[in-house]
Amino acid sequence: MKQQTIHKIIVTIAACSIGVIAFPSIAGQDESQRQMTQRVLKAKQMLKQAEAAKGLERQKLMGEHMKMMKENMEKMQAMKPRPGMSMDEHEDWMDEHQKLMDDMMSQMMEEHHMMMNMDCISMGSGDKHKH
Repeated sequence: MKQQTIHKIIVTIAACSIGVIAFPSIAGQDESQRQMTQRVLKAKQMLKQAEAAKGLERQKLMGEHMKMMKENMEKMQAMKPRPGMSMDEHEDWMDEHQKLMDDMMSQMMEEHHMMMNMDCISMGSGDKHKH
Protein backbone atom coordinates (compact mmCIF):
# COMPACT_ATOMS: atom_id res chain seq x y z
CA MET A 1 0.00 0.00 0.00
CA LYS A 2 1.32 3.45 -0.85
CA GLN A 3 2.49 5.58 2.03
CA GLN A 4 0.15 8.39 0.94
CA THR A 5 -2.83 6.00 1.15
CA ILE A 6 -1.77 4.94 4.63
CA HIS A 7 -1.55 8.59 5.67
CA LYS A 8 -5.06 9.24 4.32
CA ILE A 9 -6.40 6.30 6.31
CA ILE A 10 -4.68 7.56 9.47
CA VAL A 11 -6.07 11.06 8.93
CA THR A 12 -9.58 9.65 8.40
CA ILE A 13 -9.39 7.59 11.59
CA ALA A 14 -8.06 10.58 13.52
CA ALA A 15 -10.84 12.80 12.17
CA CYS A 16 -13.50 10.30 13.21
CA SER A 17 -11.93 10.05 16.66
CA ILE A 18 -11.91 13.82 17.01
CA GLY A 19 -15.60 13.91 16.11
CA VAL A 20 -16.46 11.38 18.82
CA ILE A 21 -14.35 13.19 21.41
CA ALA A 22 -15.72 16.61 20.45
CA PHE A 23 -19.40 15.58 20.47
CA PRO A 24 -20.03 16.10 24.21
CA SER A 25 -18.68 19.65 23.99
CA ILE A 26 -21.01 20.39 21.06
CA ALA A 27 -24.09 19.68 23.18
CA GLY A 28 -23.88 23.00 25.09
CA GLN A 29 -23.23 25.19 22.06
CA ASP A 30 -25.60 27.43 20.15
CA GLU A 31 -26.03 26.91 16.39
CA SER A 32 -23.29 29.34 15.33
CA GLN A 33 -20.84 27.67 17.70
CA ARG A 34 -21.79 24.20 16.40
CA GLN A 35 -21.15 25.38 12.86
CA MET A 36 -17.85 26.93 13.88
CA THR A 37 -16.83 23.72 15.67
CA GLN A 38 -17.38 21.84 12.41
CA ARG A 39 -15.31 24.41 10.50
CA VAL A 40 -12.49 24.19 13.06
CA LEU A 41 -12.54 20.37 12.89
CA LYS A 42 -12.40 20.52 9.09
CA ALA A 43 -9.39 22.84 9.30
CA LYS A 44 -7.75 20.46 11.77
CA GLN A 45 -8.24 17.59 9.32
CA MET A 46 -6.65 19.70 6.58
CA LEU A 47 -3.66 20.41 8.83
CA LYS A 48 -3.22 16.68 9.56
CA GLN A 49 -3.32 15.97 5.82
CA ALA A 50 -0.68 18.66 5.26
CA GLU A 51 1.47 17.15 7.98
CA ALA A 52 1.33 13.77 6.24
CA ALA A 53 2.02 15.24 2.78
CA LYS A 54 5.36 16.11 1.22
CA GLY A 55 6.70 18.82 -1.08
CA LEU A 56 4.29 20.81 -3.21
CA GLU A 57 1.25 18.89 -1.92
CA ARG A 58 2.16 19.92 1.63
CA GLN A 59 2.56 23.55 0.58
CA LYS A 60 -0.81 23.47 -1.20
CA LEU A 61 -2.57 21.99 1.83
CA MET A 62 -0.84 24.46 4.17
CA GLY A 63 -2.08 27.33 1.99
CA GLU A 64 -5.62 25.95 2.09
CA HIS A 65 -5.39 25.56 5.87
CA MET A 66 -4.20 29.16 6.26
CA LYS A 67 -7.12 30.36 4.15
CA MET A 68 -9.58 28.32 6.24
CA MET A 69 -8.10 29.66 9.47
CA LYS A 70 -8.37 33.26 8.23
CA GLU A 71 -12.03 32.73 7.34
CA ASN A 72 -12.70 31.02 10.68
CA MET A 73 -11.03 33.83 12.59
CA GLU A 74 -13.15 36.43 10.79
CA LYS A 75 -16.30 34.46 11.63
CA MET A 76 -15.21 34.04 15.26
CA GLN A 77 -14.65 37.78 15.60
CA ALA A 78 -18.15 38.45 14.26
CA MET A 79 -19.86 35.98 16.62
CA LYS A 80 -21.88 37.50 19.45
CA PRO A 81 -23.98 35.95 22.23
CA ARG A 82 -27.68 36.15 21.44
CA PRO A 83 -29.59 38.96 23.14
CA GLY A 84 -31.59 38.12 26.24
CA MET A 85 -29.28 35.42 27.58
CA SER A 86 -29.17 34.90 31.31
CA MET A 87 -25.85 35.49 33.03
CA ASP A 88 -25.26 31.71 33.24
CA GLU A 89 -26.07 31.23 29.55
CA HIS A 90 -23.78 34.11 28.67
CA GLU A 91 -20.94 32.60 30.70
CA ASP A 92 -21.51 29.21 29.05
CA TRP A 93 -21.47 30.86 25.62
CA MET A 94 -18.23 32.65 26.45
CA ASP A 95 -16.67 29.38 27.70
CA GLU A 96 -17.57 27.64 24.44
CA HIS A 97 -16.24 30.59 22.42
CA GLN A 98 -12.98 30.45 24.37
CA LYS A 99 -12.65 26.71 23.69
CA LEU A 100 -13.01 27.36 19.97
CA MET A 101 -10.45 30.16 20.11
CA ASP A 102 -8.03 27.92 22.02
CA ASP A 103 -8.43 25.18 19.42
CA MET A 104 -7.79 27.64 16.61
CA MET A 105 -4.71 29.03 18.38
CA SER A 106 -3.40 25.50 18.82
CA GLN A 107 -3.82 24.84 15.09
CA MET A 108 -2.08 28.08 14.19
CA MET A 109 0.85 27.19 16.44
CA GLU A 110 1.08 23.71 14.91
CA GLU A 111 0.94 25.28 11.44
CA HIS A 112 3.70 27.71 12.43
CA HIS A 113 5.92 24.87 13.68
CA MET A 114 5.37 22.93 10.45
CA MET A 115 6.30 25.99 8.40
CA MET A 116 9.41 26.59 10.49
CA ASN A 117 10.45 22.97 9.98
CA MET A 118 9.90 23.34 6.23
CA ASP A 119 12.09 26.46 6.23
CA CYS A 120 14.82 24.69 8.20
CA ILE A 121 14.75 21.72 5.83
CA SER A 122 14.93 23.92 2.72
CA MET A 123 17.75 26.02 4.18
CA GLY A 124 19.64 22.92 5.28
CA SER A 125 19.41 21.32 1.86
CA GLY A 126 21.64 23.91 0.26
CA ASP A 127 18.89 26.37 -0.64
CA LYS A 128 20.61 29.73 -0.78
CA HIS A 129 17.32 31.66 -0.89
CA LYS A 130 17.02 33.84 2.22
CA HIS A 131 13.67 34.17 3.98
